[in-house]
Amino acid sequence: MEVQVICSRLTADPEFVQQLRQLLDPQEQARADRFRFQKDRNAFTIARGLLRTILGGYLQMMPSAVQFTYGTRGKPAVVASRPIRFNVSHSGDLVLYAISEGHEVGVDVEHIRPMEDLDGIARRFFSPAEYLELASLPAGKRLKCFFDCWTRKESFIKAVGDGLSYPLDRFRVTLRPGDVPRLVSIDGQDASALPWSLHDVAPSEDYAAALTVASPACQVHIRRFESAQECAAARRQ
Repeated sequence: MEVQVICSRLTADPEFVQQLRQLLDPQEQARADRFRFQKDRNAFTIARGLLRTILGGYLQMMPSAVQFTYGTRGKPAVVASRPIRFNVSHSGDLVLYAISEGHEVGVDVEHIRPMEDLDGIARRFFSPAEYLELASLPAGKRLKCFFDCWTRKESFIKAVGDGLSYPLDRFRVTLRPGDVPRLVSIDGQDASALPWSLHDVAPSEDYAAALTVASPACQVHIRRFESAQECAAARRQ
C-alpha cells in the first residue's frame, strides 16, 4: 500500500492566488476573508486551492467540483466513489498533503522555532515518559526533538480523527535523535501490535513533519515543489 506526501511552498504571485480562489466554494472564500492579514488569507487560499487541485487529479474531476464532508470531530473527507483519504497541515511557508486510498492518514508539519516555555509545554502535553526523555537530552538537542515528538503525536490524533478530544499525554511516541518514528504505547499498553505506522516526512532541517498511517506497513512517496504554480502544474498532468 502506498501513501503520497506532497510538499509545496505557500508562495504564488497575486494572479495565481486569484486563480486558486476561484476554485473555492463560497464557504471557503468566506473562511479566507476572515483572516486579518493578507499573508494568512493567501496561505489559506493557496493551501485549499492546491488541495482541490490535487484531489481533482486523483478523482479525475474539476477542482471546483470536489465536495467535502466532515466527521463528528471535524476531520474532513472527500465525497467520492473511491475511498480516497487525505490530510493537510501547513506551517511557516510550507504545506503538506498526505493522500491514501482506503487507509486513514494524518500529517503534521511545524516550522522549528525557539519556544519560550518548551519545558512547560512538554510537561503539560507530553506523556510523563516523553517528558522525562526529553528533559534528559542535552540542551542543544531538545528543540528539534520537541518538534519531532509534537508532530508525531499530532499526526496520530489527526489520523485517528479525534482532534483535540484525544489527550496528547494518553500515548507515547519515540523522540530521541536517530529514533525510528514509532508509536510506543497507548494508555500504557504496548502499541507494537496495533495497525499504525509513523513516518518522518520532514522536508528540510528547518521543519519537523510526521505522517501516521492506519496500516502497519506502507510505502511513502514524497514529492516537493518550490511554488504553488509548480505543484498545481504537476498535479494537472
